[in-house]
Amino acid sequence: MLDPTQLADWQIAEAAEATMKTPGELAQALGLLPEEIIPYGRQIARVDQMAIRKRLANAPKGKYVDVTAITPTPLGEGKTTTTIGLIQGLAKRGRRVSGAIRQPSGGPTFNIKGSAAGGGLAQCIPLTTFSMGLTGDIDKITNAHNLAMVALTSRMQHERNYDDAQLAKRGLRRLDIDPQRVQMKWVIDFCAQALRNITIGQGGKMDGYPMDSGFAISVSSELMAILAMANDLKDLRERIGKIVVAYSRSGSPVTTHDLEVDGAMTAFLVDALNPTLISTLEGQPILVHAGPFANIAIGQSSVIADQIGVRCSEYHVTESGFGSDIGYEKFVDLKCRASGLRPDAVVIVATIRALKMHGGGPVVKPGAKLDEVYVKENLPLVEAGCQNLLAHLEIVRKSGVQPVVCLNHFYTDTDEEVRLVRRICEEAGALTALSKHWQFGGEGALELAEAVEEACRRPNAFQHFYREDAPIRERILDVARQVYGADDIQLLPEAQAKLDLYQNDPETAALQVCMVKTHLSLSHNPDLKGRPSGFTLPIRDILLYRGAGFLVPVAGDIKLMPGTSSDPAFRRIDVDTETGRIRGLF
Repeated sequence: MLDPTQLADWQIAEAAEATMKTPGELAQALGLLPEEIIPYGRQIARVDQMAIRKRLANAPKGKYVDVTAITPTPLGEGKTTTTIGLIQGLAKRGRRVSGAIRQPSGGPTFNIKGSAAGGGLAQCIPLTTFSMGLTGDIDKITNAHNLAMVALTSRMQHERNYDDAQLAKRGLRRLDIDPQRVQMKWVIDFCAQALRNITIGQGGKMDGYPMDSGFAISVSSELMAILAMANDLKDLRERIGKIVVAYSRSGSPVTTHDLEVDGAMTAFLVDALNPTLISTLEGQPILVHAGPFANIAIGQSSVIADQIGVRCSEYHVTESGFGSDIGYEKFVDLKCRASGLRPDAVVIVATIRALKMHGGGPVVKPGAKLDEVYVKENLPLVEAGCQNLLAHLEIVRKSGVQPVVCLNHFYTDTDEEVRLVRRICEEAGALTALSKHWQFGGEGALELAEAVEEACRRPNAFQHFYREDAPIRERILDVARQVYGADDIQLLPEAQAKLDLYQNDPETAALQVCMVKTHLSLSHNPDLKGRPSGFTLPIRDILLYRGAGFLVPVAGDIKLMPGTSSDPAFRRIDVDTETGRIRGLF
């Protein structure tokens, strides 16, 4: 067996890829027909979602399991690693199992957190292909999004340069776009803080319309949310046409349909509607679809991937971004409403490291060496930090679903620390499992797999965190109180003005709430660790994602474009010029 304490993730992946299953063999394990896969190179394939779902429309559904986490450190707590480990553990127990994970963004891949492929002996392969574009979905979203911006900015230029008669000769009508009310920015799939705020259109009248603009990260695009939520191509096409790009000077929304660009944008995404099929290290099928960043996006694998997985497997494991306050809440209130699926169990990933931080341990800084308190026994810090874990247990229980606490084992964890966490969880009535999947793969996840099967056998009473017909402010308040633990919300002037506007429009008022909030605290303040209380959640803006079907309240100061650190991962990624193999990915 490969030893992850001695080998880097890319070395383990490279060794496993030499004998990995072919796309045809993975498809067979998923119960797919040969004509239902679309080969993409030698190691991966897309799956024909339309053909599969039509054939399996009346097939029985397997157990549906979501993986979430406690509030993480900036380094993450191994949620994807746990997802892969659980899939491998269930397979070791003889279950027919599949998974759905999100495609990694180039931002974290080349920055701090790595490629989100899992790690150690619980990762997916082929690692390099997975980490560096896969089948190009994020590139397609980037191109489709930026095409909308091209359509907008060119239209603004032409409306400035031509009168109404000249526009009519060109088959255009004046939209009278207000440059101060452009709702979209450009996107790029890197953490590029220098592009957050820019000025465009400098030069003469043929060089575009001069105005302030900027970039967000590609996976925060409304198009990524649409890809995650869409049920089929028709639904995708209709949603794209509803995207509000800007407002006119009279206050009317200007959509991609008004710009006559929605059809071309959809054309970019036809192939992207088909999930990509890859493998765990131990040969189980994984569907990769949609993207990360649940703090600024929906952060879910797609509705389509899960609808396929539950009909092809006894157990289907899906993943939600960050902690239960962000990813799981959106899973419950947004994704489950769109898919019609209901989870049978929820795994909450916790680590001793994160519990110590929430118990008052030193600040964890990306790229910096961990303080020794995180690798030496410290029971008081662990016990104090369990308040955060208990808060996440309560969040999941409020949704009526059985939680399983997975203590993702690091080799520096001591037996006494593990016993303490078990005792606290058991006193709270939670199923708990120590899992060593990173070090031992599926064999190390057998206890976790057994606990998940037990949770799936127990009854649950699934419910959402808010009523979808409640007023907008009430829905935001329900999430803030029930999920974050806030006392109240405060709508700052810009957010209040938008709330008044949206609430008076029946179509907009009916949209669901997709919160934007830091993932580093249950509150809006990333410095408030543990289980904050007595705070008021400030809402500084409410964005409109009409195509995705979302109103997006922005809590606190959070950027739609992350920044690159002083010690990014790209410093350690290189190519073996003799073999062409890429090394250094993690």
